[in-house]
Amino acid sequence: MHILINKKYLTFNNYKAKCSIGKRGIGLKRKEGDLITPEGKYKIKFILYRKDRVKIQSKIKKIVIKKEMGWCDDPNSKQYNKLIKLPSVYNCEKLYKKENVYDIIIVLNYNMNPTVKNKGSAIFIHVAKKNYKKTEGCVAVKKVHLLKITKNLKRNTKVMIENQK
Repeated sequence: MHILINKKYLTFNNYKAKCSIGKRGIGLKRKEGDLITPEGKYKIKFILYRKDRVKIQSKIKKIVIKKEMGWCDDPNSKQYNKLIKLPSVYNCEKLYKKENVYDIIIVLNYNMNPTVKNKGSAIFIHVAKKNYKKTEGCVAVKKVHLLKITKNLKRNTKVMIENQK
């Protein structure tokens, strides 16, 4: 069982949803902030979600997003590409947001084992902005699709990100 992602769609089983990807497309991710969605095969680490906004049913480990949670995207930190507690002296992405883009986050194991400094961090499948605005490297789909997908995920579900010509 796997999720297939290309430039336009995320496909899971027989379910197909429009998606947006990094501003510079799918390819070889070279460094932090390059706006590329990394091509490859990934595992799902866990799901982060806003308990005050969504109910999640999933066989995957779930973590409730709290106000002091962030994701470190600073290559100078020992916590690079990890879930952290804010505030931090290092640069990081705040996960508790006013807008709904991080109401549900499927965390992929990109650059995690081992973590290579500056190779890129926080590759998520999260809620798309209106008009499917391009991301900084994540994959984004509508919340309704994410809710449907998370319900059917299994621990061994693989995520394939492919750059189809």
